[in-house]
Amino acid sequence: MPISDMTIRNAKPREKIYRLYDRDGLYLEVSPNGGKWWRFKYRFAKKEKRISLGVFPEVDLKTAREKTFKTRAMLANGIDPGDHRKVAAATRDLEATNTFEHVAREWLAKKMPVWVPSHSIRIVERLEKDVFPWLGHKVVDKITAPEILSTVRRIESRGAIETAHRALSNCGQVLRYAVATGRAANDVSRDLRGALQPVKPTHLAAVTDPKELGRVLNAIYEYQGSFIVRSALRLAPLFFVRPGELRNAKWADFDLANAEWRFVASKTKTPHIVPLAKQSLSILKELKPHTRKSEYVFPNPRSIKRPLSNNAVLAGLRRMGIDKTEMSGHGFRATARTMLDEVLGFRPDFIEHQLAHAVRDPNGRAYNRTAHLAERKKMMQAWADYLDQLRQPVKQRAESHRHDPRSTRPPRRKHGHRPSASVWEISQDLFADTTVPNQSLDDEQAAPIETAQ
Repeated sequence: MPISDMTIRNAKPREKIYRLYDRDGLYLEVSPNGGKWWRFKYRFAKKEKRISLGVFPEVDLKTAREKTFKTRAMLANGIDPGDHRKVAAATRDLEATNTFEHVAREWLAKKMPVWVPSHSIRIVERLEKDVFPWLGHKVVDKITAPEILSTVRRIESRGAIETAHRALSNCGQVLRYAVATGRAANDVSRDLRGALQPVKPTHLAAVTDPKELGRVLNAIYEYQGSFIVRSALRLAPLFFVRPGELRNAKWADFDLANAEWRFVASKTKTPHIVPLAKQSLSILKELKPHTRKSEYVFPNPRSIKRPLSNNAVLAGLRRMGIDKTEMSGHGFRATARTMLDEVLGFRPDFIEHQLAHAVRDPNGRAYNRTAHLAERKKMMQAWADYLDQLRQPVKQRAESHRHDPRSTRPPRRKHGHRPSASVWEISQDLFADTTVPNQSLDDEQAAPIETAQ
């Protein structure tokens, strides 16, 4: 006889487990501690089996009977309810580890050891801010192209066109990793090519006119900010490495005796050598007593365990009145590439090697880091000498201006702030000012939003 709801509620615990049978294999199991469990008993492949249908009162009598009906329907279709439950649980567990966010973080864990920290931080922040809130919880193999497009168009709608393209690219990288690891059939982001507004190409500002470069160099050499940033500014045009490589330079990589700086290029991940000209050695030897307690050549003023911020050099340029449309930290690379070729007449392949670009021989093989090293040493010294020559005429005019009794310096505002002036005016003022600069945090605090990496 089927049991009633009243019978279930009045069932009291006993010393041993006992059962109250309903119908169609359904029964209630009452434990000595008072727990009441719904069970379903059935036979499959000539074996008696049982599965749990829940706990009373969370699952009442009506619900338990409905579950029994569905379970008996599985049996009628030749499905073992117990096996079906195990497969469903395994599927849920698999899907929990196959969400877009889970796969993305696994992909990030694989990539971050070979990325520079700033690059890793940018990608993680982009995914966490613009992608995970909409795609993170979805099973990676069930994500559709329209869902990805809707996500990146949210970024596009706020005017961040380049960020939208980068986010779409990151989604594709995650999906291809999912394909490679057997958790997705294909990369649906490939179907979105051309779906976003095109990115307008922009070029980092660089000076390629000798006269203008001389003025910039002159202002740099008389920079009145911190000694560490001033040294970085002076070495930037001499080394013309990527801004991140300059900031993260470590003393352990410098061989001052042999005039070489050896490190792994941040973009190509290949060993690279920068021959040190006499002028570079002079700056480094002057700087070393000040920063040798840090592993970094240019330590952060807040902590010697960290390098300068990625905006320190840019902030220094802006403080001198050198506008972002005139020169950027990365722009020294373009300046060197152009003027070494067009003005000094060095072979383009020497220049490309020194820029740490991927240069290949006629057989398609990548040259090693020591390729044309002797010629590159001569080139780097010639480049340093040429930069000195460009500064000299400006310096002579500034010296003449300083000793001319009829000349006057630009007026100062209160607290030592100068009014806005051109690079030429600033360079004259800086030459006349012989005050010894104190190291300060201004170069970090005044950092603009633009990035140099």
